Amino acid sequence: MSADPRFVYILRSVHQPDRYYTGLTTDVPRRLAVHNSGGSTHTAALRPWTLVAAVEFASSESAVAFERYLKSGSGRAFAKRHFN
Repeated sequence: MSADPRFVYILRSVHQPDRYYTGLTTDVPRRLAVHNSGGSTHTAALRPWTLVAAVEFASSESAVAFERYLKSGSGRAFAKRHFN
């Protein structure tokens, strides 16, 4: 088992609440701070962000698979239903 990212997190833009971002990390508070400081080019324009959910996985492989699922059409629908 690898010590790679084991949390899948979902963020919501404060200014555009219909906009979400899903990512992987080993340190959720640090990653949220990076997004809110403008340190991520993918999310800088929609700052600030709030944490909607963070799910910890026992393996990085499971975390990667869940993140990939959440970025699919059915995964976005799942997240909207369960994490809002």
